[in-house]
Amino acid sequence: MKILVVVDSINIEDSSGSKANVALIHNLAEAGFEVLVYHYTLKNIQLSGVSCFAVPEIKYSPLYFLSRMQRVLSRNFNVNLASFLEQLFGFSFTFFNDAKSIARALKKSTFEPDLVLTLSKGTSFRPHYAVLKMSKLHDKWMAYVHDPYPIHYYPRPYNWIESSYKQKDQFFIKVSQKAKYSAFPSLLLQEWMGSYFPNFLITGMVIPHQNAKYDVENTKFPSYFDKSRFNILHAGNLLAQRSPEGLIEGFKLFLQQNQDARKEVRLLLLGNASDHTIMLEEYKKNCPEIYIYNGNVVFDTVYHLQQNVSVNVILEAKSEISLFLPAKFPHCIAANTAILLLAPYYSETRRLLGNNYRYWSEVDDVESIAFIIEKLYQLWKQNPDNLLLNRSDLEDYLSVNYLKNVINDLKIN
Repeated sequence: MKILVVVDSINIEDSSGSKANVALIHNLAEAGFEVLVYHYTLKNIQLSGVSCFAVPEIKYSPLYFLSRMQRVLSRNFNVNLASFLEQLFGFSFTFFNDAKSIARALKKSTFEPDLVLTLSKGTSFRPHYAVLKMSKLHDKWMAYVHDPYPIHYYPRPYNWIESSYKQKDQFFIKVSQKAKYSAFPSLLLQEWMGSYFPNFLITGMVIPHQNAKYDVENTKFPSYFDKSRFNILHAGNLLAQRSPEGLIEGFKLFLQQNQDARKEVRLLLLGNASDHTIMLEEYKKNCPEIYIYNGNVVFDTVYHLQQNVSVNVILEAKSEISLFLPAKFPHCIAANTAILLLAPYYSETRRLLGNNYRYWSEVDDVESIAFIIEKLYQLWKQNPDNLLLNRSDLEDYLSVNYLKNVINDLKIN
């Protein structure tokens, strides 16, 4: 089968979404499909074993000129027209020019795919918008929806109303109607989006984030990491809605109740946390058992650490429900060690780990978090192998073979 992947970015350092997209692309190739990637990274990035084409940006058009003029006004004269313009047109001039650039490149392609897969990241669905304009591809189109869209369909506390919400709503109604297939990284997300766009319940399937192969054998441990310790790692961005306060307070309570553990335990928080800078600076001063790096850490280092710590943390927002399958979930499963899950009761990650999973707590339940950390620590003291996750079912769910079976089950014309 020939698969054309149209994707925003294949730079794994720019976002968790790009990491997930690249893992999916690698596993499609690993499954034996002939894969061609059209990406809008605006860099000449190549993926091992996969043919990649960097879509060039259209730089001589009214849209390009208007987008740059808008930037100049914003930067030099502090005139922000974005909200007003998006209320009129639905999207920015940059978005329109980017989508047009992608569509133009696709029209010139001589590749004859059996399946066209659109992938995106963040709140941008430029590949979807481009393919929506190309009716000849609709009967081969699989629209992958990585997060709720538009943003007013996010669950609390993430949701807010954009000035362009009506146009974005109409855009996604068309996506749900025109794409022959739709795919989601989580079952809860498919059901959620299907409640707003019913056709997704008909065309949809779950393709989880993938557990791809990564070569980190030559990656060295950073100076702040001591493998002999009981290390708890949270790796990833801490958005405003994802406060680490409950985790840190739970860790501190554990230390208060287990003074002898101080010399051999460490909590590592790695990733951008600009919304929590002041709070984290206070914790850095007063708790030497916590190491905090507020910034981006290269992927190879993070992955290497995830595979060698005692416990990996998945931390989600305080909410009634979490629809998201974190991009790092496959990395945590591959690490085959305990996961400290801090998430709502209704959570895709909790659904996969199982309702009886022992190391789950609400994100702000300090006493519960401290209790779980103590339990994990005592098991580690007895024998580090006591923390092995041993979830072959989830390893299979995130594997190449599962992905291959899902794609092969499609009714391709």
